[in-house]
Amino acid sequence: MKLQVNEIKVSYKERITSPFWHKIKSSKDAADMLFEHWDKQTIQVHESFKVVLLNNNNKVKGIYQLSKGGITGTLVDLRILFAVVLKTLSVAIILTHNHPSGTLKASAADKEITYKIKKAAELLDIRLLDHILIVPNGDYYSFADNGLM
Repeated sequence: MKLQVNEIKVSYKERITSPFWHKIKSSKDAADMLFEHWDKQTIQVHESFKVVLLNNNNKVKGIYQLSKGGITGTLVDLRILFAVVLKTLSVAIILTHNHPSGTLKASAADKEITYKIKKAAELLDIRLLDHILIVPNGDYYSFADNGLM
């Protein structure tokens, strides 16, 4: 009797050609782009964790929402995060999540998950450029700008 197994298919399809990709030059560039694309109906309601996927020239390939949580937190599964990063052949990433409360301060949990992701990214030769906290009025906090990277 022949054993049967599932076939795994990995694919990535670009819908926007590279000359139209937005290039990230600073934390402000990233924060402005992220706030523009954030759902304004939910930014004050619950935390969402997203990853900005970048090519080697820091041009945005896309934004992937990794999780949606509660009022004060959301979970991040590193296996799913890096499955997306590797599937899209991204060489750099920017992490982001919102603080519905409007607090522009990184919590101990925020710092811990950033450190954990940074260590995993280094093993895969992926550059973690920043972790940006977004608040409902559009202000932001950059880990890189504040020496936390």
